[in-house]
Amino acid sequence: MKDFESRKFSVQLGFEEVSLPPFEDILIIGRKCPQGKIGLSKSFELLVPNEFELFEIDDPVVEAVFVNKRILKKLDKKYILPILEEKIFPFVSDSEILKVDFKLRVFYDNLEIDIQCE
Repeated sequence: MKDFESRKFSVQLGFEEVSLPPFEDILIIGRKCPQGKIGLSKSFELLVPNEFELFEIDDPVVEAVFVNKRILKKLDKKYILPILEEKIFPFVSDSEILKVDFKLRVFYDNLEIDIQCE
């Protein structure tokens, strides 16, 4: 006679909205990443045309960086890339793709404007 086990199952569900591409700000591509900068670039042009700019990087581990153009509208790449090189590149593996959340706030101090009274 077979012994029948009593089994119970528990299922936990969760969900969230996904947007394409699955990142918003910056994507760093390792040199040995299977998808490569060209493949990813073509994918982005199909999914979100003209939204990201590709920068090729001269680094032994990092091949390229994709930056959302809305960030570049506020801050030039000459400031963004050195920040990434110093703070993020040391943590990148040559075979991975790394998503970077890059939140930028702009502040003005003591604006002076001339107001003409009529």
